[in-house]
Amino acid sequence: MVLHVVLFRPKPGISEGDRAEMFTALNSAASGIPSVRRFHVGARVSHGAAYEKAMPQDFPFAAIIEFDDLTGLQEYLSHAAHARLAELFYSLQEAALAYDYDVKGL
Repeated sequence: MVLHVVLFRPKPGISEGDRAEMFTALNSAASGIPSVRRFHVGARVSHGAAYEKAMPQDFPFAAIIEFDDLTGLQEYLSHAAHARLAELFYSLQEAALAYDYDVKGL
């Protein structure tokens, strides 16, 4: 399994219209791209753990997208629904990190 992990911080003051358009694009990518197995988006939970204070940046949201394999991730990245999501994402985020992980048999 391959995970595409995106941590992100929206620009301050984005409009409700922009937020709604972003979630529409997220839903389109999650449901309309066949290689996506699971698509999770959530808000950061702070609970007082020591590592929370050690983080150099705050990313209040995360998206985790699961694929069967690297080919599935590459299909997702080249799909038109992802192109629209990426366009919105980069225009609405103040900062983001994206990494891909192979989680087979470690």
